[in-house]
Amino acid sequence: MTHTTTPTIATHSGSFHADDVFGVGILMGVFPSHTLVRTRKQELIDAADFAVDVGGSWDAATGRFDHHQRGFDGARPSVTVDGVTQPGVGYASAGLLWSAFGAAYVQAWANGHSHTLNEAAVAEIVRSIDHSLVQYLDIVDTGQGDVSPGIFGLSSLIAQLNTHWLEERGMDGKTKAQLQETRFREAIAITRKFLDHAISKKLAQIRAMDTVRNAPRLLDGRVLHLQEGGMPWTHVVVHEMPEVMFVIYPDSDGDQYQIKTVPVEAGSFTARLDLPKPWAGLREQELAAVTGVPDSVFCHLNLFIGGARSFEGAVRMADLALAEQAAHAVSLPNL
Repeated sequence: MTHTTTPTIATHSGSFHADDVFGVGILMGVFPSHTLVRTRKQELIDAADFAVDVGGSWDAATGRFDHHQRGFDGARPSVTVDGVTQPGVGYASAGLLWSAFGAAYVQAWANGHSHTLNEAAVAEIVRSIDHSLVQYLDIVDTGQGDVSPGIFGLSSLIAQLNTHWLEERGMDGKTKAQLQETRFREAIAITRKFLDHAISKKLAQIRAMDTVRNAPRLLDGRVLHLQEGGMPWTHVVVHEMPEVMFVIYPDSDGDQYQIKTVPVEAGSFTARLDLPKPWAGLREQELAAVTGVPDSVFCHLNLFIGGARSFEGAVRMADLALAEQAAHAVSLPNL
């Protein structure tokens, strides 16, 4: 289907959910000039270029993106975990739209922010956003699971923006519909802000990977030195640098250097090597007295991060931590 430059986007009127909010938001990003119609009149839905979460059919080629119809079985590919094959997450309209227009949305975002992305980068961002965000909107909308108990998940928070009976009291139908559309557009703006930030964050991770790979190594390759703070490094170091125990980088304020332990896997609280136990929870002079590093600043109680005011001080702390590990290994009895 060839879409006009100013397409009509139809979705249902009344209460909205993150599913239709997200789906319409994707199309708005791809087609900044558009006409939005919130209706349940079939003739208006049929006449629209796109029908989101309404209309009773799924056909990306003709712009139909509903999932409520009998016999709908659209789902992501199955996945195998520990040898067990599990069915893929079923699609709701959010996932259907992201599958069809996610790449176009990411490319439009990149163009608007003066980024140049190749096809591989776009595909990786689309995949990552589906894995970390979109599939959970689908799970909640279709009842495949409750990933956001209470009102604190994105789907639940978006639903809170719907009008309620008390504020609608005394309104005629036209006024009520206008208020609902205002809230709907507010929900889209909020959802797109989350989406755009997720894209930006994933792009930053992609761009950082080569910088991390090429960063200098210290202390026989066991310490990685990043010259910029805030750079995402965990994925590369965990999967590609098994010998690295610590990462040193300037903190966001630029007044000290931090030394961070490397987790055994992404998201784990277990480190390949902790900072020395005698440092736990110490700060400033107390820490300096124990470490012998005059400008040492702090060591977290859980031993996963510390800091010094100078780069040399942070390197010295890393050296001491590695030396303690070596001394401990030597002291262990041979079994």
